[in-house]
Amino acid sequence: MGKLKSWGIRGGVSLGKLKSWGIYIGRGVALLFAVSALSFALASASPINPETRYRLSHPGVSQENVTKMREYWGIDEPPVGRYLGWLGGLVRGEWGMSTTYRRPVLDVIGERFSASFALMATAWVLSGLTGFAMGCVMAAARDRWPDRILRRICLFLCSVPTFWIGLVLLAVFSANLGWFPFGLAVPPGVRAESVTLAQRIHHLALPALTLSCLSFANLALHVREKLVDVYQSDYVLYARARGECGAQILFGHGIRNALVPAIIMQFGSVSELFGGSVFAESVFSYPGLGSALAKAGMDASDIPLFLGIVMISAVFIFAGNLTANILTQVIDPRTKGVG
Repeated sequence: MGKLKSWGIRGGVSLGKLKSWGIYIGRGVALLFAVSALSFALASASPINPETRYRLSHPGVSQENVTKMREYWGIDEPPVGRYLGWLGGLVRGEWGMSTTYRRPVLDVIGERFSASFALMATAWVLSGLTGFAMGCVMAAARDRWPDRILRRICLFLCSVPTFWIGLVLLAVFSANLGWFPFGLAVPPGVRAESVTLAQRIHHLALPALTLSCLSFANLALHVREKLVDVYQSDYVLYARARGECGAQILFGHGIRNALVPAIIMQFGSVSELFGGSVFAESVFSYPGLGSALAKAGMDASDIPLFLGIVMISAVFIFAGNLTANILTQVIDPRTKGVG
């Protein structure tokens, strides 16, 4: 009888997990559908469409060629029909041709994804380590001059745009000091197979530092508030009464309580990295998805590439938020079923 009960409990847990995963998948599909519909509607409403761009780039073009171009892009079709056709191609893996690079959209995304992933992963790790360490320092020296100075720095970084930070870093470390290159992912004129790891890191440093400033300041302020709450708790007061010093309290009680919320917040900051990468890659001419998205959306009106990068970004932002949600429920089971 006990075995049957235990099997029933296990079966219930498995069913609950399947239900939770079903909810997550359903939310993901609904999110991607909403993002695809909204992005397609905004792109279709843009004053710069393929016909306008074609006429601007080919003055004096014949009406016959314009008619063929309109048929190719389906401009005369109803918007709903064009959207359903594009969505069907998206599901089949036919994402269209990039008008900027004259290549399939999936090939362009695959080529630039590795550069963007290296940039965002480096910035993500750098912002996490720097933000957590700075938050610990501010909490340990709360209300004293190190805390006041670092808090002002964090508040300043939270309020300035990413491209401004990138321009300042370029002016200081590239133009004046000459320590880092002005842009690109590899040295110009060097074959890809001849580029060393040190050269790639040298070109990656400033863009990653610029992008990390987006989230490490918020993380540092968050960690500081969590640690201040810990320092004001009763069990820390009891630890002080037992003779524990500041370092023992920080490593024995503070970090252990602040680390989990910091990890969850860091996984939730993936959307900030994707948004900031557009500006960081544009400032440093870094050949990633962000710079391709900016070029497709503003310079060339490359709608297939623009929509493809938006969908890829939505997938990774959802994955980051889903990871943060799962970590929250694993660490604190009381949050299951919330949100």
